[in-house]
Amino acid sequence: MIRRLRRCGHAPGTISREDQAVVDEFRAMLTALRNPEPWTPGTGSARDIAVRVGPFVERAHTRPGDDHGPDLIAVTLVHPDTPQAGAYLHGRQLGYTGHDWLRCPTTSIVGYWQPGYTQLTHAANGLHLPDDIGMAPANYALYIEARKRDDSNDGHTLLRLGPYTQTRHAQQDGDQLTAALDGRETTLTPGYRITMRFGPLNVSDHQLFTDPSKTDFVTLLDTAVRSMHD
Repeated sequence: MIRRLRRCGHAPGTISREDQAVVDEFRAMLTALRNPEPWTPGTGSARDIAVRVGPFVERAHTRPGDDHGPDLIAVTLVHPDTPQAGAYLHGRQLGYTGHDWLRCPTTSIVGYWQPGYTQLTHAANGLHLPDDIGMAPANYALYIEARKRDDSNDGHTLLRLGPYTQTRHAQQDGDQLTAALDGRETTLTPGYRITMRFGPLNVSDHQLFTDPSKTDFVTLLDTAVRSMHD
């Protein structure tokens, strides 16, 4: 799992830069393992975290509003060298971009990400991320918004639909809503542009979302539009 030293460094004289870099990486890894920075639910920190994926440790972004635990949070795995230029391409080759937001058990969180964990990742060992990394997909939502046609920031969120556990279900409902709106945009809300976007469900605002499996959301959208003009 840990990359082997490519050079033994037993030759007499000053240690080479290459050997010194490997030694420094190894020391940083030991320091990170011995001194993890604990992650605390509800801190709202933008820092990345380190999560266990099998015997490996991976770097992960947390999703704003969905990082408070205490049992599950939403994360997306990223290449350990993020945001360096080569990280995206290497990440694509090894499957890092093949996973979207995931439900991560907080018991899998090692702590805040430290560069010393890099050697413990799949990427550092030249391994592809497994298709099943032990985390279920996170929830998604559809957001239907009315924005003024003058391109100002004024607007309203008319309807929030979710949760969706599969993107294809959200896309199917999105297609149905798009068909329902087709040709009616100007008459529904004069002066506004109706837009729909697909995105993650913010669990902190769960009470604002309507379960799409329990309602006629086209009728619900009409109701939301009427209330906008009341």
